Amino acid sequence: MSAPNGAVSVVVVLLCLVGIQARKDNDLYCGACRALVDELSWAVENVDPKKTIQVGSFRINPDGSQTIAEVPYARSETHMLELMDHVCENMADYGQTEQGPGSRKSFVRISGRTGEKLDLTNVTISSETTKMLKFACESIVEEHEDDVIALFVHDAENITDKFCSSKTGLLSLTLVFPLHVVCQSDSHSLKLPSLFMAQFSLT
Repeated sequence: MSAPNGAVSVVVVLLCLVGIQARKDNDLYCGACRALVDELSWAVENVDPKKTIQVGSFRINPDGSQTIAEVPYARSETHMLELMDHVCENMADYGQTEQGPGSRKSFVRISGRTGEKLDLTNVTISSETTKMLKFACESIVEEHEDDVIALFVHDAENITDKFCSSKTGLLSLTLVFPLHVVCQSDSHSLKLPSLFMAQFSLT
């Protein structure tokens, strides 16, 4: 027996709302991941390349020697751990940008690192955005700290793609919203996004 039109409409509404929320969450975490990598990259690039740190074992070998090496401080595990302790605080320097209703949202810096003026057209600045972005950043760090540190320590290329896509999968989720359709019931009609589709990358 077919379901009443009203029940069908309710189901469609719920599906659409779930899809919209999933899209919003994905935009948030994707933006937080990109911002996280960008902040770390900037911090690493601004360390004196001549600065080094000793790494290795400080234990004395049987022959009286020590297995110690000097590596650039910028990409050392010690420096990366120091950065990870406070990098998410920098999310306060970001605002949300969205081109219009239904468009994908992204996050951009609202203050220049060296005092330069930035174009803040269509950028929304709010404490709520800062709070959500910081929470997303902290969640990513808590779960994937070792992964992102390893990429920086080994001087990997395209860290944003490798970390935010391959390691965390945050950039592999794509939500597709085609043209709007009108969902009709006996008493009213609802204009909603048509069926949404989530595509997951398995790579």
